[in-house]
Amino acid sequence: MSELDVFGRGFGSYDELWRWSVTDLEGFWAKVWDHFEVRGTYDRVLDSPEMPGAQWFPGAELNYAEHMLGEPGDAERLAVLAHSQTRATMSLTFGDLADQVARARAGLQRLGVGRGDRVVAYLPNIPETLVAFLACASLGAVWAACAPEFGARSVVDRFAQIEPTVLLAVGGYTYGAKEIDRSAEVAAIRTGLPSVRHVVGVPYGQYTVDDATLWPELLSGDPEPGFERVPFAHPLYILFSSGTTGLPKAIVHGHGGILLEHLKAHALHLDTRPGDRILWHTTTAWMMWNILVSGLLRRATIVLTDGNPQYPDLAVQWRLAADARVSLFGTSPSYLAACRAAGIDPGELPALRTLGVTGSPLPGEVFDWATEHLSDAVHINSMSGGTDICSALIAGNPWLPARRGELTAPCLGVDVTAFDTAGNEVVGEVGELVVRQPMPSMPIGFVSDPGDIRYRAAYFDTYPGVWRHGDWVTMSPERSFVISGRSDATLNRGGVRLGTAEFYAVVEELPGIEDSLVVHLEDPDGGPGRLLLFVALAPGIDLDDTVRQRIRQALRDQLSPRHVPDRIDAVPAIPRTLTGKKLEKPIKQILQGRAPLEVVAPDAISGYAAIGAFTA
Repeated sequence: MSELDVFGRGFGSYDELWRWSVTDLEGFWAKVWDHFEVRGTYDRVLDSPEMPGAQWFPGAELNYAEHMLGEPGDAERLAVLAHSQTRATMSLTFGDLADQVARARAGLQRLGVGRGDRVVAYLPNIPETLVAFLACASLGAVWAACAPEFGARSVVDRFAQIEPTVLLAVGGYTYGAKEIDRSAEVAAIRTGLPSVRHVVGVPYGQYTVDDATLWPELLSGDPEPGFERVPFAHPLYILFSSGTTGLPKAIVHGHGGILLEHLKAHALHLDTRPGDRILWHTTTAWMMWNILVSGLLRRATIVLTDGNPQYPDLAVQWRLAADARVSLFGTSPSYLAACRAAGIDPGELPALRTLGVTGSPLPGEVFDWATEHLSDAVHINSMSGGTDICSALIAGNPWLPARRGELTAPCLGVDVTAFDTAGNEVVGEVGELVVRQPMPSMPIGFVSDPGDIRYRAAYFDTYPGVWRHGDWVTMSPERSFVISGRSDATLNRGGVRLGTAEFYAVVEELPGIEDSLVVHLEDPDGGPGRLLLFVALAPGIDLDDTVRQRIRQALRDQLSPRHVPDRIDAVPAIPRTLTGKKLEKPIKQILQGRAPLEVVAPDAISGYAAIGAFTA
């Protein structure tokens, strides 16, 4: 692909290209800046490579939003196609988007918003959210968002940390066949945020917000296009950790780091091209929303979706991908697994070029299903990264084939590897996923963290000067990776570390098993401890001795005798965070005697009632 020209030289392999990108960090990121014609100047690329505290592009000034709205020649190009279960489909050209951003910018200025102010949104994945975000960024103000399915307590736990001056909100939405009124939640959020001076209500279907400046009024004045150039590390937005075990971490990301990282990720890993169409079902609270909207940097059309992604049936996402002529379709392993189990045929997808998969490891059987049902021309790109860097550390790319059960390769500019407990690189065995050199999109820091004490403890407490990401991985000699699970939820069985992901890949493949969760409870007296497996069963299936034996035998045959649980119990559902991650560590703490409210914030998870099955 033409982006290889950015390097000004030929490379014999992707590995050679990757090694250049991490041995010459300054040269690589300078080429990214120059090739994508970032607007702004710089004197040098990296002032200090030490982590934490690396200083990227000192003295440079730029604005992320300025790069999102296109050139005058892009005015008629389609920028946004929005599908919603609350109202009719909408579309915006780049010209429409630029006009609305300029009007929203002027409206926010009338409300007193300026450089450094915090603007927060309780909004779904709709065009107004995108417009407000870009208007905020154009002023040098700082953005944060929560999806409207979040409860008031969860929202206040996040937003109160950053003392916002403006709140944008919807009063409700439609989710499948259900009408969801959020007026009470909006009122409680307003009460919990005394710093808010103005509330902007976004009319949405039948819902509105009382005692607020309405969105049409905010946009009613003359447009005032403009972009406040800010330092490279000036805050662009704040993302929040899941908050399942305490107050969510407020993670600050900067204009320059996100701009360069997302240009690289879209062009060189997701293969996003001008005129492409991107569909990735996400809420505004997940980092994938940030990556989705950055598709505009490549002059692609982003397809926004809001509502129940499985309504009226599982196949609705595939139909939308076909109807919208989507070239990049992003989804989760759990959605693909559900389609496989239900016998869904994705159908004809002539425009599809890339299937992006993230959120958890992609089981081999699901990979097989996808390759069987999609065209040979579709590249399956399984990725792993996180909110912490708002991108991927390991992913596919257009030059290497996808690997069954594995993540293809390190991302460009990311010096990622696996370490043992002594800090030595390990190949072919389980180790900690680490990054040995800085990335521009690593956080500026956490909110209210003097001296970066919590920031250092989160990533740099195990290996000084090296980023520990918190995943167990096995790196092959070819530098492909298998993720075994979170290292803070590791199962230690007789001194051998077992990753949770491999359990789930086996158990959830069995007939009648819809979901599962495994924990290991250590013996305080030094014994072997107990390995506990919880399963959520399909309707009509009972957990009898035959099913238990089938599970044990599958784990023994496909993994090892060490993987056979001491006890298997059925539960109504497996509790997850609002972004779909299983609550492995909190459930372990509950089973060890902690009260649920001590380790889990009810508003931070979906299906809090399911916790009760683990306290009986």
